[in-house]
Amino acid sequence: MNRKRILVVSLLLFLIISVPFFYPHKCTSRVSEREGIYKSLDLFVEVLREIEKNYVEPIDPRKLIYGAIRGMMKALDPHSSFMTKDEYKELMIETKGKFTGVGIEITIKDNSLTVVSPIEGTPAYKAGIKAGDKIIKIDDKPTRDMTLMDAVKHIRGPKGTKVKLTILRKGVDKPLEFVITRDVIPIRSVKKYMLASHIGYVRISSFQSNTTKELKQALRELEKKGLKGLILDLRNNPGGLLNQAIEVSDVFLESGIIVSTKGRKKAQNMVAYAHRNLVERNYPIVVLVNGGTASAAEIVSGALQDNKRALIVGTKTFGKGSVQTVIPLSDGSALRLTTARYYTPSGRCIQVTGIEPDIELPFISPKELKRKIRFLREVDLGKNILGVKKKEKREEERLSKRAKKLIRNDNQVRFALKLLEHWDSIKQVVEGSSAAESER
Repeated sequence: MNRKRILVVSLLLFLIISVPFFYPHKCTSRVSEREGIYKSLDLFVEVLREIEKNYVEPIDPRKLIYGAIRGMMKALDPHSSFMTKDEYKELMIETKGKFTGVGIEITIKDNSLTVVSPIEGTPAYKAGIKAGDKIIKIDDKPTRDMTLMDAVKHIRGPKGTKVKLTILRKGVDKPLEFVITRDVIPIRSVKKYMLASHIGYVRISSFQSNTTKELKQALRELEKKGLKGLILDLRNNPGGLLNQAIEVSDVFLESGIIVSTKGRKKAQNMVAYAHRNLVERNYPIVVLVNGGTASAAEIVSGALQDNKRALIVGTKTFGKGSVQTVIPLSDGSALRLTTARYYTPSGRCIQVTGIEPDIELPFISPKELKRKIRFLREVDLGKNILGVKKKEKREEERLSKRAKKLIRNDNQVRFALKLLEHWDSIKQVVEGSSAAESER
């Protein structure tokens, strides 16, 4: 027994001594890294003590530590942040579908506090805040050195109170000021209408915990009315929950990859696949996107585009291709940490670059449209031998007021509607061209 013990101890000693010999660079680098970290921590504690002892006024150490953590997160990327206990609770409430504020999704872009998109129907949306607006002041406080969470904290507040946002907008020479009254922002993320010729319209404004459930219900109602084509509107959708983006994509896909993520740890590497649905949805889909289409909305757009399930129409998307994980901490606070990048089914990383639409079509407001030259067509003359005008009138009468307004004021929706109405003809032309190319 003694000999065995001596042999084991000798072997352990040999391993301890020999590891630095065989792997000198690795061990030296690890030791030096640790020494560097410890020295930095010693320096941090030294500064903390000096402030506690010598600062002109007494200050709460927690405030100093929280401030230091915020600074550390700010050094990473615009989407990583530190949340206090109250801020973390607020985030959890928001993902469940309700919060108090003005209704905008914001980010830090090019070192400026930027609106990703206003949430449809909210005070900010009604006031005229637009995707791409740069917020330079909140209640006359400059946002230059504000963190993302600080900005959110300043913008949110009790229902009925007001907040002033000073904004720089592309194409406008002077800053714009908006005084907005805060309200409870209930986020029902799915809206639906039946448009002409059995074409349905579904808008997803954000990806919350009930989005997939709401979407399936909306589709069931439209399908009962004889749905033959779908416009899926993801414009100004700032994103939300990753799992909801995957489930929404799965509603329209029967197989193939939806999205993959890659991070430093194996646990962050994931591939999500589509599954066969109980309900077959073979109708054509046109997805509308713009510069306010971000994050989870880009996952859905990329999944449907790469799997050839939908035609993407509009303008280039925002380009947020990173995944954030919320990590609760011991005192009730939390980190929102970027832990991975996501990739579309074809392997595209759309961080910064965004998703290019299949058909580029900028939005034109009704006022701008009136300035465009419009050619007179046969149908505009009133009476015609085919009775087209009467048919169109009867079709319009069946539509809801909101659907009529949508078609009248939105050139991108009108374009998507026409595409779907003539889908079979377009498909024949495309397939014919492909066949001709293959024969050559």
